[in-house]
This record gives sequence, structure tokens and C-alpha cells, in this order.
Amino acid sequence: MSNPTKSHGRKAIRPTLKPRELMTPTPDLAGVWKVKIMTLFPTAFPGVLGESLTGKALQEGLWQMETIDLRQFGVGKHRNVDDTPAGGGAGMVLRPDVLGEAIDHAMDGVQGNWPLIYLSPRGRRMDQKMMQNLARCDGMTLLCGRFEGVDERVLEHYGIQEVSLGDFVMTGGEIAAQALIDATVRLIPGVLGNQASTEEESFSSGLLEHPQYTRPAEWKGREIPEVLMSGHHGKIAEWRHQMSEEITKARRPDLWDAYCETKQD
Repeated sequence: MSNPTKSHGRKAIRPTLKPRELMTPTPDLAGVWKVKIMTLFPTAFPGVLGESLTGKALQEGLWQMETIDLRQFGVGKHRNVDDTPAGGGAGMVLRPDVLGEAIDHAMDGVQGNWPLIYLSPRGRRMDQKMMQNLARCDGMTLLCGRFEGVDERVLEHYGIQEVSLGDFVMTGGEIAAQALIDATVRLIPGVLGNQASTEEESFSSGLLEHPQYTRPAEWKGREIPEVLMSGHHGKIAEWRHQMSEEITKARRPDLWDAYCETKQD
């Protein structure tokens, strides 16, 4: 008697004509949020994303990650991926033909709400609202730039969103990509294990988070605020909200102004 056929569960196996070296070694999990990362340094991932709760969630299949080596799509014997800037100038620019093939490969078979993002210092700065929106997507594909950036025609042709970690320049997009992934993945249900923690933290209400304390009750002459030891949940909530407002007003006037406008509306 033959053994019964095993079920693949959430695994979605799709036929493909792509070369084996361009494929991720693990099959897709149907219905699971996934990030695809196009980079010249695939070994940089998962990096810190493979640690702590995000790493545990990755192992448990709560989210998925696939790296795509841009060098595989390089031109010629040396797999060149860049060339000198048109019009002259310092540095090198990632070629549109190389990036086009990589993007077509990355987006092949992608369905649903799946943004294509380029990590760039001239893009929209990351914020909590952006992460919340990305966590509700089916997945996302990230392009990590290097050198002087990418050919503008690629951004125009594919309608790529540009996203920035902050108002500064780094040597590449890999660190920014990890920050974007971490901030998004932690909002996926089940990753942190305590959904309330994501609802109470900084930015979720438009305010910075209130101060946190833990044992011992007294440390180096400093005591935990008495209200937190009172057991009165209403007064504790009121104190925390008041502290969030005071900290936001003092440290982030821009957030405070936006918060006040929201309250008026």
C-alpha cells in the first residue's frame, strides 16, 4: 500500500523557467507577508532581522524574505552593474538594463497590493503611518541603491516609490532597508505576541511614548513616580497621556502641531 500524498499546507509551488541560481531556496508560503530585496550584498540579510522576535517570526513563517543579487543580472564577463554618469561627474550609476531585468524577475508573479520601493535620501521620510500601511500590504519589493544612485528612467518606467531613512546620505540602501523591514514586520499580527504594545508606543497615537519604569522601586536616589505604584489604572493612564503630551511638545514641535490639528478636527 502506497503512502498517502503529503499536503504542502501553505506552500505555493509555481513552475518557473528562471535559472536555479536566481531563485530563493525556500518555497513561498501562501498568504504570508513577504519582502523581496534587490541588492549587491545579499549576505547582508537577514542581519539583525534574523535576531530576537523578528527572527523567530521569520523562522515560524509569519513573514518571508527573499534576496535577489543584482550582480546576477550584470552585463558581460565581469557582470558589470554600473557605468559612469551621463554628462560627467564623480561616482557610478546603476544601469537601467541591469535593474530592469532584476525588477522584472522580482515582480514576476507578484499579485495584490505590493509596492516597489527604492531606498533613497531624496524620498519620503519613513514614519509610523508608512509602516502601518506597508504591514497591510501583501508584501513589498525593495531596491537597495549603491554608488551615485540609479538611472532615473528606471524610477519613471516602473513608478517606483522613493523612501528615505532620514536627511543624510549613506553608502548604500541596505541599512535603510533593514530599518524599513523591521519597523513594518513588527506590526504584522503575531510577530510581537502583544498587540497592545504596538498600540501604546511612540507615534501610534501621534505622540511620543511616555516614560517607562521597572524594578527596583528606588535606584541611585531616584524613585518610580508614585502614581505608577498606586494601582489606579485610570490615574496611571491619565499620567501617561499627560507625559506623552509634555515630551512631544518639548522634543518634537512638528508632531505636537500635527497632533493639535488632529484634536481640533
